[in-house]
Amino acid sequence: MQDNSSTPQDTDTAVPPAPTSDAAQEGAAVPSLEEMLTAAELKAAEHHDAWLRAKAETENVRRRAQEDIGKAGKFAVEKFSGEMLAVKDSLEAALASDNQSAEHLKEGVELTLRQLIAAFDKSGLAEINPLGEKFDPHKHQAISQIEAPDAATEANTVLNVLQKGYALHDRVIRPALVVVSKAKA
Repeated sequence: MQDNSSTPQDTDTAVPPAPTSDAAQEGAAVPSLEEMLTAAELKAAEHHDAWLRAKAETENVRRRAQEDIGKAGKFAVEKFSGEMLAVKDSLEAALASDNQSAEHLKEGVELTLRQLIAAFDKSGLAEINPLGEKFDPHKHQAISQIEAPDAATEANTVLNVLQKGYALHDRVIRPALVVVSKAKA
């Protein structure tokens, strides 16, 4: 027996699924252009505000640093000045006394010189006295050259110091004025 009943064709009767719109899906997940623009403007305003604050802070730091440099230059010698006041007081006391012997005056001057040397040491001011040393043009200024008094003395040796030099923390502020030996002919 043959079945004469017909089966419906799937292609003719099947209903295709409802198409989904990409635009509809994106609209729900992605903000609109207006929202994106508003968000970008807010971020730009935040960045601009942060930049203005950083710029103001930089200017304040620069201004404070300039003030500190000015104060450091103005008051750099304050400690040394305090040390010099004691030396000045000693000299004034020596001059104020009318009845002094030469010996007492000499003792007072020696004491005052020790105060001055102590003040120099505290301030990093070192004496350059190169007698017998090799001539160094960075620390010494040669005034003249003379024959060495003996054959053992090498050329360019400091024979006489006319004026001591001084260095402040290893920086020469006044070279020593010296007489050096000539090279043997």
